[in-house]
Amino acid sequence: MLKAFCHGMLACAGVLGCAGVAAGEVEVLHFWTSGGEAKSVVELKATMAARGHTWKDFIVVGGGGQNAMAVLRQRVLAGNAPAAATIKGPAIQEWAELNVLTNLDAMASFEKWDEVLPKVIADHMKYKGHYVAVPVNVHRVNWLWANTAVLEKAGVSAPPSNLDEFFAAAEKIKAAGYIPLAHGGQPWQDFTLFESLALGVGGADFYKNAFVKLNPSALAGSEMRKSLEIFRRVKAYTDDQSPGRDWNVATDMVIKGKAGFQFMGDWAKGEFLVAGQQPGREFTCSAAPGTANAYSYVLDTFAMFQLKGWEAQKAQGYLAYVLMGQDFQEKFNLRKGSIPARLHTNLDKFDDCAKTSSRDFAATSKTGALLPSVAIDMAVSSAAQAVLRAAVSDFWNHDRVSVHDTLVKLASVAKLR
Repeated sequence: MLKAFCHGMLACAGVLGCAGVAAGEVEVLHFWTSGGEAKSVVELKATMAARGHTWKDFIVVGGGGQNAMAVLRQRVLAGNAPAAATIKGPAIQEWAELNVLTNLDAMASFEKWDEVLPKVIADHMKYKGHYVAVPVNVHRVNWLWANTAVLEKAGVSAPPSNLDEFFAAAEKIKAAGYIPLAHGGQPWQDFTLFESLALGVGGADFYKNAFVKLNPSALAGSEMRKSLEIFRRVKAYTDDQSPGRDWNVATDMVIKGKAGFQFMGDWAKGEFLVAGQQPGREFTCSAAPGTANAYSYVLDTFAMFQLKGWEAQKAQGYLAYVLMGQDFQEKFNLRKGSIPARLHTNLDKFDDCAKTSSRDFAATSKTGALLPSVAIDMAVSSAAQAVLRAAVSDFWNHDRVSVHDTLVKLASVAKLR
């Protein structure tokens, strides 16, 4: 029945514009609420509405993603699942193990997803070889953003390409009266900064051994020690209002010329664009120092849940179809700051940051330096991630915590492999 629906639905969608398909509702759990992200959601809602379907936000107030996932679990186990939820990385497989996700193989076969998705992305979308989720983009995490006017006033001629250059630039920016590094002191942001620094210190092989394979010798070795020392040194270039700050507030500090740099994924670019700024003019995008030949990524994905109602299933099917479409992926990613998940999407309308991201994504997929982000839920289980985040944030927030003690905490996560 589902297979017949998928084939019929997609034929109608592609040829007849779905004029005869009854409307349905899709309820979606997502976390896209800031400027650039919110505009992307508006784009998705408009695309669904144009076909007569309605969108309902699944909203969970307070507590961030942890509260939302707890409520989602309660609803799913009670038989009241939403149509879709933004779930990333290994968490997709964790949900699939509960037998609550919809098999999307019929649609994937009809639309040739295996041909239009890079294998690394397709593998994230599958459970035991079957599609259960849909990717909408690829975000690069290891970016360094800079305000060009601040750099110019501080006498910094170009974004730093290595850590020595970063510290030299930070000193100049500080001397010029600006905050060198805008940072939001939240555990996920602490680890976003840390994983980029560690990648710059140890390279792709070290990153994989430590943060993907959870090798205890890598987690407690000399390269991790140096990464922690660099991490603590970087903290001196942040401001004392950092704790608890949201990421987009930190980005706004760079946009408004209060700070010189920010380490953040390319969702930050959406904030610059919403503010009317353009790369190469008001701001620059460059690989985090020392990481030009590596690419840490996060995928925004919608896991699709099993639904009971036929009208709801039809709306959900159309949502999956739209999400994977070239037209939506182009429009969505132009607003979001990321690049399309699909191969062979025309990038003529995209800016230089996106074009660089796309080239580097393709290059690193061939060299083995394409790396899942630990900070943004792509690399390890939620339990392992929690231990890593807690150890790094504790080290960042408390100067009395030693490098040695933190190495011990990091190495302890090996037992969660």
